[in-house]
Amino acid sequence: MLYLVASCIALLFGPLFYRYFSSGSGLQKGLDGFIFVSLGGLVLIHILPELLQHGGILTLLFVVLGLWGPTASERLFHRYSDITHNVTLTLGIGGLLLHTITDGGAMVIAQQEDTSILLALGVIMHRLPVGVAIWWLLKPQVGTRWASAVLAAMMVLTGVGYFAGEQLLQHISIDNTVYLQAFVTGSILHVVLHQPHGNSDDDQQGRYQYQAGIGSLFGVGLLALLLLFDTGGHDHSHSHGSEQFLTWLLTVSPVLIISYLVATARFKMGLSPQNHSLASRWLQRLAGPEALFITLLLLGPWFALYQAIGLLFVGALLSLGKVELTDPHENLPTSSWRFGFAHLVDRSAPWVALSLILANLIGHPSVHFEHPVLQVMILIAVFLPMRFCNLGAAVLALSLAYSGWSNVAVAFVLIAAPVLSISQLKLMNWPMRVALSAVLAIALLLAYYLLGEWHQVLTLPNSVNIAAAVIVGLIFSASLLRLGPRKFLSRLLIKLKGHSHEHDHTHDHGHSDSHKHHH
Repeated sequence: MLYLVASCIALLFGPLFYRYFSSGSGLQKGLDGFIFVSLGGLVLIHILPELLQHGGILTLLFVVLGLWGPTASERLFHRYSDITHNVTLTLGIGGLLLHTITDGGAMVIAQQEDTSILLALGVIMHRLPVGVAIWWLLKPQVGTRWASAVLAAMMVLTGVGYFAGEQLLQHISIDNTVYLQAFVTGSILHVVLHQPHGNSDDDQQGRYQYQAGIGSLFGVGLLALLLLFDTGGHDHSHSHGSEQFLTWLLTVSPVLIISYLVATARFKMGLSPQNHSLASRWLQRLAGPEALFITLLLLGPWFALYQAIGLLFVGALLSLGKVELTDPHENLPTSSWRFGFAHLVDRSAPWVALSLILANLIGHPSVHFEHPVLQVMILIAVFLPMRFCNLGAAVLALSLAYSGWSNVAVAFVLIAAPVLSISQLKLMNWPMRVALSAVLAIALLLAYYLLGEWHQVLTLPNSVNIAAAVIVGLIFSASLLRLGPRKFLSRLLIKLKGHSHEHDHTHDHGHSDSHKHHH
């Protein structure tokens, strides 16, 4: 019973937080950063892997429908964009209400003697961002009365889940409602990403990015606690996804630090992204060469040699064809340390995070992409709307390798991810596109016949991995503080925000320079 009361009290922090943080533009940006990171991360790292566990590959389709459906509707029916947005908001709130009943059921499980207290603490703590998000989304849209009614309904439904018999919980169990929950999860992501009222006209010059960064760091801290609770020894259905995510993070952190040191050294020696030589710029765009060190140390020398030779051919082809790079580096620092541990971090950190999350989803054991051709097709669909940096590509490759994906798919990530994007392909003529496709096809055939098993060269004690993860966390946190969460992820989100929400009557002017920070 104590757990039930605590979970309801956690929801009440929403109005308190909102009342305090909405008193000024800077504080409101801080609250936006907290919601953006905590709720978005909760969905991507915590909820989606659990849905995949129960629904398999179809789950991703319903999530995409929930995420892109409102966007497509608003583009097709501009006159009814207000209605579309309100329906999406209602779906998102409805999904949170449905999830609330299962939270109540989880409280019952948490009270059993053989269950870790961390389960109850995890449920209670993940209610904090939910309560804040409810008030943040609804109060400006429909007023205090309706927002209060929804919070009250969440408390009542938590009690229903707590006191109801197993029969009701069985009817609304995740197995019976998995696709509905997946669609609603996509709707929640849509609402969080498209920030219904967080784009303040008072912040057209990005004056409050520091406050937004502080809020996002609180969100990251909450997510980290939830991940620790999630892997705290209870046999929970979604613990696999969280444990896998943490394992990858610990594995890659020391090598990321080495990569940033290599980038610092090569900048010191004059290898700059603004080099006059087009071939030199392509070498840095494709390989770094810091990305090769990730491949060498975590996938082995044969994969690193394959990547180096493959990227050499791709780079030579593009250089001879006089193909310019999309999104060139601008505003380079003069200090090599600032280049390696600030400028490059700002451009690569979002891709590293995205790669870990992507691999945690499409590499999930419940998502059966076993045929190499199917894996490559999925990766093409992922790469085209984005433009991966080389560090993000290396992290994605090793994460998929550790998930059991084929050598062909892993090799394709290493060779194609930094160059295969719509924005880059637009700068090529058709003969060059055909030539690039031929080079990639030959590279895949060679990977199929020549590449053997990968093996991890660098194995460090867990204490070293944890220390490295803390250092990487601090480096990425500094980037979040510099840019704020939305600008930090703008190179990812600009692809998702291909439309403007006319019903908002506010636009995020901070995205106009988003291309300047791309790796």
